[in-house]
Amino acid sequence: MGKKVLVIGSGGREHALVWKLAQSPQIEKIYAAPGNPGIAELAQCIDIAVDDIDKLLVFAQGEGIDLTIVGPEAPLMAGIVDRFQETGLKIFGPTAAAARLEGSKVFTKELMKKYGVPTASFDVFQDIDQARSCIRNYTDQGKAVVIKADGLAAGKGVVVAKDAEEAYQALDSIMVQQSLGAAGTRVVIEECLYGEEVSLFVISDGYDFVSLISAQDHKQVFDNDQGPNTGGMGAYVNPPVYTPQLHQKVEESIVRPVLKAMAAEGYPFQGVLYAGLMITAEGPKVLEFNARFGDPETQVVMPMIEGDILPLLEAAVDKDLAGYQVNIVPGTCICVVLASAGYPGNYEKGKLISGLDDLNREAIVFHSGTAKKDGKPVTNGGRVLALTVRGDTMEEAIDKVYREIKKIYFEGMHYRTDIGSKSLRQGV
Repeated sequence: MGKKVLVIGSGGREHALVWKLAQSPQIEKIYAAPGNPGIAELAQCIDIAVDDIDKLLVFAQGEGIDLTIVGPEAPLMAGIVDRFQETGLKIFGPTAAAARLEGSKVFTKELMKKYGVPTASFDVFQDIDQARSCIRNYTDQGKAVVIKADGLAAGKGVVVAKDAEEAYQALDSIMVQQSLGAAGTRVVIEECLYGEEVSLFVISDGYDFVSLISAQDHKQVFDNDQGPNTGGMGAYVNPPVYTPQLHQKVEESIVRPVLKAMAAEGYPFQGVLYAGLMITAEGPKVLEFNARFGDPETQVVMPMIEGDILPLLEAAVDKDLAGYQVNIVPGTCICVVLASAGYPGNYEKGKLISGLDDLNREAIVFHSGTAKKDGKPVTNGGRVLALTVRGDTMEEAIDKVYREIKKIYFEGMHYRTDIGSKSLRQGV
């Protein structure tokens, strides 16, 4: 009999993981908790919330799940990996202590400082008056300043302030009004780095690691990186700025030292290390680490991995990654997120989605925020769908993805029209 796999989560990231796992000849059945309508076409969706660790544990034990894969960060920070491991269940992801690389910016910045990992200069504050004084040191020189809440804040805990007024407003919101709750008890104030952002995804068994592929996310809601930040409006792989030479430097100066540091501190990191990098004039520096796959980057990374991904994830869990090789398929991949009207602010749900049956077979639709009403797909989130295609060249992939997007419609649908165009300006 084949293996049973449980994927925890309900977004486009989890749909992409399920899509890739469904191609494994070793897997008999995939479950998703709670899943979404797109995932339901490939897996059995189970109505258990991602943070209901007790029910997830009972389900995994009862069904004899061979491997659980955690998508979102919240259950990782809540200790789901620790709980599963205590009962002997195999689960892919870091322990709660190791997940602090994402869950506590103070922990991560201090770790990088201690072990000499390149990142922005910073200070940590719990006193708002001291924090304001630090901000003035930047703004009095005409410099932008970055304010980061210490804890998890669903992507809303980082503010890049161009002047003192904007910085003070952010600080008051986080520390006085407590808009982010306990996540804002402490703040990190750091210099603003300039350059080009790149995401690198690494699979680690706690000691050895395998790099997958780099990607570039597009956070701002409008073209040309304008407007407020979102969860991500699209992504593409292999940004030209991230050369093989640069990759080698990132592995040597960032990835390997951080994994060694975590092991040395007693928190070996097992799972996905997502390194958010800024490629500055002085070289690559760490903006942040995440302890799980990115969204929407996973939607472009998964189609680029050749063959079965299950043995890779199992090798990480079994601490057996030494010498492991991952092959990347040739060409490139791009995805564009289709969002609801008003996103990233308030938005309506329940808008009928049409055109999905008209798409070319090579177009992959990953569901992020959808539901079913009377058997038909409707919107159920801010980011609704991620349309993904591969191509031999970026120009070809861009042409394909936007041609397919024109076939899809729901009331208020909006999307960026320039995903991947930065790579063309760089001559690719």
